[in-house]
Amino acid sequence: MRAVDQQAGSYGEFEAFVAGAAGRLLHVAVLLTGEPGSARRLLAGALARTYANWRRLRGDDPYDFTRHELCAAFARTGWRHHGGTGVLARLSPPERLVLVLRLYEGVAEEVAAAQLGMPVERVRVLCNRAVSLLRAPEAA
Repeated sequence: MRAVDQQAGSYGEFEAFVAGAAGRLLHVAVLLTGEPGSARRLLAGALARTYANWRRLRGDDPYDFTRHELCAAFARTGWRHHGGTGVLARLSPPERLVLVLRLYEGVAEEVAAAQLGMPVERVRVLCNRAVSLLRAPEAA
């Protein structure tokens, strides 16, 4: 009976996390994919992986874990989402990913580099290139 109570409590904690964080995580997913339908699917997968690891996350930040899962899934499937709509449509998937992590989410270069498995200098270059592309006038 106790295991059932603990599992129910765990589910309640996860529900509370989703209620508080899903809106922001969905916005991150939409910025990455440029398409609301793809963003919802990407987020659903990340939340499913978070729930599967919920007990293991006791001392960690579930938002960081979920964002990491979301970004990892986008990095694996970014070629599917190239283009889309919005201002970020001109960016390549790696540029979009780095820009969203660094500027929207405020993740430090070192943390973003570790999360994405690339050197800090590469993160810096991708972010600078993305910002330059967004500042440049659109080609007619």
